[in-house]
Amino acid sequence: MIAIDTNILVYAHRNESPVHDEALDILRGYCESDRPWAIPWHCCAEFLGIVTNRRLWRQRATPMEDAWRQLEEWASSPSVLLLSETEDFLPLFARMAAHPRITGGRVHDARIAAICIAHGVTELLTRDRDFAHFPELRVRDPLIAA
Repeated sequence: MIAIDTNILVYAHRNESPVHDEALDILRGYCESDRPWAIPWHCCAEFLGIVTNRRLWRQRATPMEDAWRQLEEWASSPSVLLLSETEDFLPLFARMAAHPRITGGRVHDARIAAICIAHGVTELLTRDRDFAHFPELRVRDPLIAA
């Protein structure tokens, strides 16, 4: 099963992104497929925070209602799973956070990696190179050719 990171969600939602069309096609493909795919809950919250942030987008920030509508659309896919912490999450998170150079914002990446691993995710689609710090999780930039 693959999981989708926040940045791919943002690119698919924000049409001014230079890779918007490609990211949208990727998400549409998963939404319309019967293959299981996932979004960690943390990425859902991060998506909402980014696309509605007026400091990032000035007057063109996505209204919260529109951002929620987008998230609900993705969540309504019959093949999507929304991933959260599991019962055995803490030791796994501790192991991810103990990797070298995991501080600051990379702690959030460690959380996402741990959640994905706990749920048997085989690949995380992201443009964030910081996930390379977690060799236990295969990562791929699906927009590399874009």
